[in-house]
Amino acid sequence: MLDRIDHTGVAVDDLDAAIKLYRDVLGMPLVHREVVEEQGVEAVLLDVGDGHVELLSPLGDDTPVGKFLAKKGPGLHHVAYAVSDIEATLAELSEAGVQLIDETPRIGIRQSKVAFVHPRSTGAVLTEIVQPHEH
Repeated sequence: MLDRIDHTGVAVDDLDAAIKLYRDVLGMPLVHREVVEEQGVEAVLLDVGDGHVELLSPLGDDTPVGKFLAKKGPGLHHVAYAVSDIEATLAELSEAGVQLIDETPRIGIRQSKVAFVHPRSTGAVLTEIVQPHEH
C-alpha cells in the first residue's frame, strides 16, 4: 500500500536556526522552500538519501503547527509515506477502519497531493500520505 517514506516532518520555532542545523551541521542540501497558506506553514525540504526532512514553521499560533508547538514544543510532527495513487490508498485505509483526517486529498508542498491519517489510528503518530507531483 505504501511505497516508501517520503519525509519526516519536524515542527520548529525558528526556521532559519533549524535550516542551519540540518543544512550546515548535518549536511543535508536544502532543495525547496515554500509558504503553504492552506496548511498555515512555511516549509523547507532538505534531502537525505531518497527522502527528505521537512521543517515546518507556523504562520501563526492558531494554525495546526502553531497549536502543536504550543502543546508539545518543537520536534517530530509527522511521518509521510509516498504512494502512486492517493485516492486508492485513502479508500483502502478507510475500508480497513483507519480514521482519516482528510477524506479527500489536498494540495501540499511542491504541488503534491496530501492527506493526513488521524494519530488515533496509527499508534499516536500523525501520518501523512503523499502523492508527489509529476514534474
